[in-house]
Amino acid sequence: MSDNLFSLKPFIHKVWEKSAFETPTTIQSQAIPLIKEGKDVIAESPTGTGKTLAYLLPVLDKIESENQGIQAVILASSQELVMQILEQVQKWSEGSGIRSASFIGGANVARQLEKIKKRPQLIVGTPGRMLELIKQKKLKMHEVKTVVLDEGDQLLVPEHIDTIKQIVKSTLSDQRQVVLFSATLTDRAIQIAKDLTQNPEMIQVKKDETIKAGNVEHIYFVCENREKPMLLEKIGRLEGVRGLAFINDISEITYTAGKLEFKEIPVGVLHSDLKKDERKTALKNLRTGKIKLLIASDVAARGLDIQDVTHVVHVDFAKDMTQYIHRSGRTGRFGADGVVISLVNEREERELKQYSQELKIDIHKKVFFSGKIVDPLEREAARPKAKESFKGKKATNQKFKSKPTQPKPRAKK
Repeated sequence: MSDNLFSLKPFIHKVWEKSAFETPTTIQSQAIPLIKEGKDVIAESPTGTGKTLAYLLPVLDKIESENQGIQAVILASSQELVMQILEQVQKWSEGSGIRSASFIGGANVARQLEKIKKRPQLIVGTPGRMLELIKQKKLKMHEVKTVVLDEGDQLLVPEHIDTIKQIVKSTLSDQRQVVLFSATLTDRAIQIAKDLTQNPEMIQVKKDETIKAGNVEHIYFVCENREKPMLLEKIGRLEGVRGLAFINDISEITYTAGKLEFKEIPVGVLHSDLKKDERKTALKNLRTGKIKLLIASDVAARGLDIQDVTHVVHVDFAKDMTQYIHRSGRTGRFGADGVVISLVNEREERELKQYSQELKIDIHKKVFFSGKIVDPLEREAARPKAKESFKGKKATNQKFKSKPTQPKPRAKK
């Protein structure tokens, strides 16, 4: 463990060793000492570089287990991300005596009020439900020392920004530390983040050399919208596939999933209209391999760490480069290999090539042939052989066909 981690409390060291981690990632090495010192931080680092632990370890280190008040709040944009962060909180606070809880929209309010009675010291929640409980004076924020915005650019959009500002301002300004992390930060998001922080330290990691680079292949198929379910079916039949397929419209998610289920492809769905337990089950089924494809809206594009996702499919083309990056980042995590597939029409193909240039990645056109993904030229080269083979079989069949026998003449009496 590096020097900046040696100063963290023993319970964190124990989990680090149990997890068989060796060297901290770049974002962890840079962020942990700054957060531990109490400085405000605005951090940008690619997906799969360990951002959650970069803020979580110093936050846990600073919590005083004997203090009964809420000392840290972590905000995230989706229920799934909240629950994932809470799992990490519980894992890394083992043996510390730190109590934690989650508060999300759509969950039973009475049960959440019961959680408050247990006096959690660290809270993870979605902005809407958190502000609701603060306004009802159920959550007392005067002892909160650290507010974390996970996937911060998603929280600083117009529909959330006022809620975020109110939550931050509900804490005491003279003791408040604000920390923001994201894989991508626009200039606008950075400016809003600076307004919420005091003399923030900026961290921008473009590429993490501490992580072994995996091979992530970016490919695309040109097709019409009506052909997309058929292509997705073929992707679902690939050997060893464990994929996330992104569709924007919830009704289209349901329709496409129904078509694939009819074709006996094991699929699940994930979108904001589902109940908490349904969403949890869908993610579990993908993680355990019970389903081959999880057809999802962009609630699955942010921060979720699903191990061994082999394929990410942009069924609906990414609306911008940021969305392309976040969706694609669900595969190839921590040095693993992966494939990113875009299903595009001719206009979208031009936009995809522009992404390719700006992101400095190679994106190759592919087709299906005999149930496999191949280059278009490879398919064309294989077609004459297939025709010759078919003709040969036909000729052989003709050759060995028995000739019709002539009836024998009747013997004359």
